[in-house]
Amino acid sequence: MTSNVGGFAAVVLAAGQGTRMKSALPKVLHEIAGRPMVDWPVAAALEAGAARVVVVLGYGKAQVEAALELAGGRVETALQAEQRGTGHAVRCALPSLEGFEGTVVILYGDVPLLEASALEALVGARGAAALSLLTCRTSSPTGYGRILRDGTGAVVGIREEKDCSDAERAIDEINPGVYATDAAFLREALAALTDDNAQGELYLTDIVAAAAARGGARAVPWALESLSGVNDRAQLADAAAVMRRRIATRHARAGVTIRDLARVDIDAEVTIEADAVIEPGVVLRGATAIGAGAHVDVGCVVTDSVLEPGAYLEPYSVVTESRVGPAAHVGPFSHLRPGSVMGPRAKVGNFVEMKKTTLGEDAKANHLSYLGDGTVGPRVNIGAGTIFCNYDGFRKHQTVLEEGCFIGSDSQLVAPVRVGAGAYVATGTTVTKDVPPDALAVGRIRQSNKEGYASRLKARFAALAKAEKEKKDAQEP
Repeated sequence: MTSNVGGFAAVVLAAGQGTRMKSALPKVLHEIAGRPMVDWPVAAALEAGAARVVVVLGYGKAQVEAALELAGGRVETALQAEQRGTGHAVRCALPSLEGFEGTVVILYGDVPLLEASALEALVGARGAAALSLLTCRTSSPTGYGRILRDGTGAVVGIREEKDCSDAERAIDEINPGVYATDAAFLREALAALTDDNAQGELYLTDIVAAAAARGGARAVPWALESLSGVNDRAQLADAAAVMRRRIATRHARAGVTIRDLARVDIDAEVTIEADAVIEPGVVLRGATAIGAGAHVDVGCVVTDSVLEPGAYLEPYSVVTESRVGPAAHVGPFSHLRPGSVMGPRAKVGNFVEMKKTTLGEDAKANHLSYLGDGTVGPRVNIGAGTIFCNYDGFRKHQTVLEEGCFIGSDSQLVAPVRVGAGAYVATGTTVTKDVPPDALAVGRIRQSNKEGYASRLKARFAALAKAEKEKKDAQEP
């Protein structure tokens, strides 16, 4: 019998629809930490040393293939067109493994919490035996196959729950379905499977009894948390919570300050450098990168964005597909939409929205502004209530603010328009044409004061209100 030499082959079973998910999306494509569920066991196999991974697909095959990262050619797929049980599913993978000799690891696409260390222990334990398997003990074994042992404690088989006697159902040692087996033995054992059981299926678990009769089946105890399958949305949420804690813990041990490990949501692909601070309620999604010393305060949501070293996001700010420069300051309650770029020490404050706009070094827009499709130069000051009027109903247009200009509060810049370096736009101005450098732009109606007119205006309004009330009262029955 061939021992494990070099990389093993892994077979990941992912053909089921997952009807208990109550979803049109194939079960294994439901996401955990920003990645499809099936990516996690595939990644665990590759990390543990798999030379090849075969993913057995059925329902939603094209969707799952499109979502799988093919990892440099080491991942391929096989089709289980008809669902005839787990033994049949592994049979469908055998043509892809033709000529392979060595250890084959079998695992499931709906077990996202499986660690590479579990597979390493499993493969290492097989030695010259026909098969090794992970086992768990639980006070709630319902739904799992039970591990059968003889009087010496050796594993002699697995009984699926529907086929168990009352005594067998009381067994608390269960089979999570992860095996390492010799390739030649696997081919022989699969060929001998029959569907003579309660479900009329080809049980993969039957190969354990065959292995026990030929060289032994070696059990490797492991924690159930890592091996629990996901069958419905509640279990998906439970698994996601465990994964969130794992990811947060990994970052904390790498030098990131995370105030509460249970109250952050960090996707798998996020990178965070040492001395960054992540406060409770933060969500970091996609390919986000957080630089050293950056601070992400309570309730922020950051997606596919870069926060450079020393950047500070105040509470409840949203940043999407954008870049926040070194020591730049965002928020609170700011929104950086895709294409926003903030230079060093730039600042956007309360209720400022940016979209496809570059804010230069030391530029600032502190209050209640919309900056869309713009280029803002260094040291520009944008007053409260300023709006870049970038859309004419058909096309988007650019606003350019050159270095050091000043935009007064409540200004409207009607694009396309350019304000020159050092220019000054007076408060309340609507800018419809370019402002030359060092010019003052004033575009508002001249104020006039009518002395003593306020009391007369109030009296007139009061009389009108009284008349309307009297008319209404007269109409009521």
